[in-house]
Amino acid sequence: MTAQIPGFARALDVYWDKALVGRLMQNAAGSLSFAYDPGFLQTAQAGISISLPLQKGVFDGDIVKAFFSGLLPEDSVRKRLAQYLGVSDKNAFALLQAVGGECAGALALYPAGESRAPVDANDFETLDDARLAEILAMIRCRPFLARDGLRLSLAGAQDKLAVGFEDGHVLLMKGGQPTTHILKPVIDRVIDSAHNELFCMRLAKKAGLDVPLADIHFVNNTPYYIVERYDRARQADGSVARIHQEDFCQASGLLPELKYEREGGPSVAKCQQVILDHAARPAADQIKFLDIVIFNYLIGNADAHGKNFSLLYRGPKPELAPAYDLLSTAIYPDLPPQMAMKIGGKYEPGDVFLRHWHRLVPETKTAQTAMNKRLKTMAESTIENALVLKETLEAKGLRSPVFADICKVIEDRAKDVINQITG
Repeated sequence: MTAQIPGFARALDVYWDKALVGRLMQNAAGSLSFAYDPGFLQTAQAGISISLPLQKGVFDGDIVKAFFSGLLPEDSVRKRLAQYLGVSDKNAFALLQAVGGECAGALALYPAGESRAPVDANDFETLDDARLAEILAMIRCRPFLARDGLRLSLAGAQDKLAVGFEDGHVLLMKGGQPTTHILKPVIDRVIDSAHNELFCMRLAKKAGLDVPLADIHFVNNTPYYIVERYDRARQADGSVARIHQEDFCQASGLLPELKYEREGGPSVAKCQQVILDHAARPAADQIKFLDIVIFNYLIGNADAHGKNFSLLYRGPKPELAPAYDLLSTAIYPDLPPQMAMKIGGKYEPGDVFLRHWHRLVPETKTAQTAMNKRLKTMAESTIENALVLKETLEAKGLRSPVFADICKVIEDRAKDVINQITG
């Protein structure tokens, strides 16, 4: 067990699934520090972050705050959570102490020295429609159902809840059990957000991108979006294992509030460099990353920032995680059109031309020709698959005006890309 380091008022033990990783500490002034457990250092293949590599000694300052703050929600969700818990939204330690039992990836945080209770596989609540409707309303004022016997935390600026999902029923997992799905209620003032995300995720799958399975379900005619967690894996015995991940802000040592490139957040080039330097298959993952960037451009997703790309740790070196949080923001006039990451130096989608795409690859004729081929293939397949997907969903009874709006954005952008390449 990691020893308490003098000078720190409070501490949380950090676990990677079932293994003790180290200790997160907060001193009397509120500053955070982190130290790996000696036993973990002897056996571990990878640290919890590229920004926190395996080494003896104590990590201090913003690098620690950046990583652990990245496990928490952002913006209004974080403020509402803090208000409900009666702590400051700036106090990452206090928030993690309250909700850090089940986070994105494999990490869980518990009061230092506290024995973890054995996981009870039968400790869950199956929600009927009445209870689910109550919870969908409740999480808007009480994020993650804090103080309800649950210690759940997910990053992002949208209300969501980590749950189990079996045979069409939502399960509240308790007693430290890993969750398997993420549930998102509709976003206020964003028309048919659940339909939008489902359409974009299903379309990404058709375009050949690696995405988790997603669906829409209804309770009392109110839709909710549910998606499988790619950072969970079902084992042969039926148990669920946690898989560690970190987003590109965490990997780069950047605070969540700096997730946009214009505010100092990761750029396409920075993400590609992280992949090159650290991924198990850098060449393949760089191509995979560029495909997601192209797809986000085509569907009009301007919110593809540094926290919406992640690294997944299945082995000693990470791999690029599946695409997630795919949403066409361009169909909503009230949302800003500027992209979270520049394409060839341009934030405005209308300012992006073929020469700007070429700046994302090496300055060789071979690389530029390959980019042209990838752009054309993705544009042609995306526009074709979008129309087919719309018809397929509508034939199954799932209808929304956003489907046609997304298809129109894709059509305009795809035709523009194709014309630049072929014209």
